[in-house]
Amino acid sequence: METKEKIEFPNLPLAVYREVAAHLRQVEGVEVALIPQSSQQFDYNQSQIAGLWIEYSPSDSQGRQRVEQILAYYRDRYCA
Repeated sequence: METKEKIEFPNLPLAVYREVAAHLRQVEGVEVALIPQSSQQFDYNQSQIAGLWIEYSPSDSQGRQRVEQILAYYRDRYCA
């Protein structure tokens, strides 16, 4: 059974979301999808992406650990 998790980084630009997704896709067994912004109002400070869906096998603890390391890197760099 796959685990699906939603990840959000407030105010993260589209290009960085794409970078995060590309980085995560390098982890074996991990699938990533970008979630489009659902707001009808344009806000320059809001990302064009609402977040990421990440799917992975819960039995792969090494892959899950790698995903957490990647996400921590981007949180530290862009959300601190």
